Amino acid sequence: MVGRILGGLIALVLIAFIALFALWGALDKSTEELLPQYASEASQFVTLPSGATVHFRDEGKSDGPVLLLVHGSNASLHTWEPWVEILSDDYRVITLDLPGHGLTGTHESDDYTRAGQVAFVKELVTHLGLEDFVMGGNSMGGGVTLQYAVTHGDDLKGIIPVSSSGMPRNVGNASPPLAFRLAATPVVNQLMLVITPRSIVEDGLKHSIEDDSLVTEAMIDRYFNMTLHDGNRGATRTRFQGYAERGVADATLAEQVPTIDLPALIIWGENDPLIPVESAHKMKEALPQAKLVIYENVGHIAMEEVPGESAAEVRAFMAKVNLKPQAAPAPPAVLCGGSPAVDGAPVPEPHNCGE
Repeated sequence: MVGRILGGLIALVLIAFIALFALWGALDKSTEELLPQYASEASQFVTLPSGATVHFRDEGKSDGPVLLLVHGSNASLHTWEPWVEILSDDYRVITLDLPGHGLTGTHESDDYTRAGQVAFVKELVTHLGLEDFVMGGNSMGGGVTLQYAVTHGDDLKGIIPVSSSGMPRNVGNASPPLAFRLAATPVVNQLMLVITPRSIVEDGLKHSIEDDSLVTEAMIDRYFNMTLHDGNRGATRTRFQGYAERGVADATLAEQVPTIDLPALIIWGENDPLIPVESAHKMKEALPQAKLVIYENVGHIAMEEVPGESAAEVRAFMAKVNLKPQAAPAPPAVLCGGSPAVDGAPVPEPHNCGE
């Protein structure tokens, strides 16, 4: 009798799972599937000494001062495209996909901590031979920027945290989107490895961005497809499991932030629901030399919500920072119709074919 009941429960669970998968199931997408749509002619892939392959773009004025930009959680380098378009006339703008994000994909070490992300960025910086550059980051990427400034401050001439993590905050005032809450929930986050509704991505974007009209179908598709990139959902689960210790990490970083002796531009949205604007004021207190810019009617992603205004602030900031031009390395040779390799990283055919 007990066995029959148990068997019936298992059958019900299987039926429920099949029904959920039929409604909202989504299989991972390979790099080859995503490259034609999301890799541009500027996209490069490099295998770093750690063995990780990084997707990055090196755009703009090749001999101009360097601006390195790091995206936020569950985003990709595409979030910086508005700034790249506006600032590339005078600056060399480098963007990258962090491990477990975008077209970079997973890291074999499964290290998605802030320290691991800083080490990953440092590897790329060393590979490109960068020095005396400005580094900016949004949300999680802002925390990476602050930690990089603490650990490798000699590399930098300035920092631009945008709705940045890294400062202790009253979580009761924050309102993370449903996707973030589910990713941090045991069992449910296991299901999210195969069941990821596109609607949950749309909800997250509309939650983060103040003006819903800015959340286009193309933007939702981009965030959704980057989430489905092979292994990214598993990396997100691993990363969110580590967030249980984030308070300790943020407290440690917050103690170190006042030691950052660099020009800083802090950008925030007044209506940021993920990292409330009170964190901006705390960061300003820790960095008294910083300029703080807060935009009304803007949420968590200022570079996509008010690209013109925020890029203008970045341009003014860059002009005041004493930067020296740095020559960009020669672009990789890629022949269409083949499968070339860039520094040991195989690049599928559609890459850089100009089609």
